[in-house]
Amino acid sequence: MSKILVELQVNGESHELAIEPHRTLLEVLRENLGLTGAKEACDLGECGVCMVLMGGKPVLSCLVLAADAQGQEIVTIEGLAQGGKPHPLQQAFVEHGAIQCGYCTPGMIMTAKGFLNSHPAPTEEDVRKAIGNNICRCTGYKKIVEAIMDVASQNAVQSGEELAKV
Repeated sequence: MSKILVELQVNGESHELAIEPHRTLLEVLRENLGLTGAKEACDLGECGVCMVLMGGKPVLSCLVLAADAQGQEIVTIEGLAQGGKPHPLQQAFVEHGAIQCGYCTPGMIMTAKGFLNSHPAPTEEDVRKAIGNNICRCTGYKKIVEAIMDVASQNAVQSGEELAKV
């Protein structure tokens, strides 16, 4: 099969790749770039473990052709930490015990990051809806919601906003 040339911006770095046109963003991230934080599971966009940010918004990388990601800034879980320091969401997940097996954690964090980008002062109900398409079989979601609300609260304090009440 013939290949196409794509240029992807991933975690602030430019990558020029010759790939088959049918390859998904998830496949390219994992197999070509070695970024394995986005997981492969359902390949149907139903579980959320492959979530990355594209143009600042959460997308299911198993449903996006890599060629369609050209010209967009892609951020994976590997791109969140800065200077060896975990992103506040990563730190909050650890502090709240919002991880058990860890398989869904990268997708959950990327969903939360994209959500908080556009909803800086959410209610708990807003957070539950935002992560509603991410499947976690271990935690029961309570600690995940608490971790996300903690970061939202920290962000609100820093910006002088108030979180919405449920």
